[in-house]
Amino acid sequence: MGEAADAAKKFKGTFDTLHSLIYFVPEAERHLTAAGLRPGRMTYFASRSAPLGAVGAGVVTATFYNFNPEVVERHIPRAWTCATPEAVLEARLNAVDEAYRRLLGDEVLQGGEVAEAAELAREAAGGCRPEGRALYAGHASLAWPGKPHLVLWHALTLLREHRGDAHVAALLVHGLTGLDALVTHVASGAGFTPEMAKRTRGWSEEQWDAAVNRLNRQGVIGPDGDLTDKGAELRERVEAATNAASEEPWTHLGEEKSTRLAELCRPLSRAVVNAGAFPRNL
Repeated sequence: MGEAADAAKKFKGTFDTLHSLIYFVPEAERHLTAAGLRPGRMTYFASRSAPLGAVGAGVVTATFYNFNPEVVERHIPRAWTCATPEAVLEARLNAVDEAYRRLLGDEVLQGGEVAEAAELAREAAGGCRPEGRALYAGHASLAWPGKPHLVLWHALTLLREHRGDAHVAALLVHGLTGLDALVTHVASGAGFTPEMAKRTRGWSEEQWDAAVNRLNRQGVIGPDGDLTDKGAELRERVEAATNAASEEPWTHLGEEKSTRLAELCRPLSRAVVNAGAFPRNL
């Protein structure tokens, strides 16, 4: 299944933007605060964890993995006194609907290619397994939406959380804490900037520098702040393990359909990026 393996490796560039735009578009905060949440980080923590129910900060920290626990504790479980998980999920889906319409336009969303992509993505998601994948399992318990573009978003969300849960397992096996994972990801040059990482994940300068110094002593990060050969090899092993644990839905979909889904989603992903779905300073 060469194409299936390739789809697993290239998930971020080909498919993930169509899911992850919900964490950046203004429609998300507007709908989620209208449901009762406070603006800012609470909307992210609550909307992504809502499929798990009204869980505590420990569960969110464990499953999200690379956020400062102190920051999570400021918003969870307080979020559930502001809005129920059900209200949050409804608001999030409404935000996706509105954002997709703004970024892609009704003509594209009502076209046959979006419907085809939705059908293929849903079929791929049918190959996911829940064992050891808490965030995926929570999302998989939700009812499927009716509109094709929302089916596409939900299916890609399932695939994304399925892969994310596998990535957490790979990080654990390779001895990287949540902060270590974030620091090495940024140092690889494949992630966002250190400033954005610290700001969005809630780590202080002191905490970040302590992690960098520890990883430097371990020979993972060099004096210049980049990954050493040892660090690069470590990240490669983490990514290889993540990819290997993420191939099942693509194997289930099959080579021809996996290729077709990528062909359908690539222009949609480019379109939402070009339409400004993401901040430029990531």
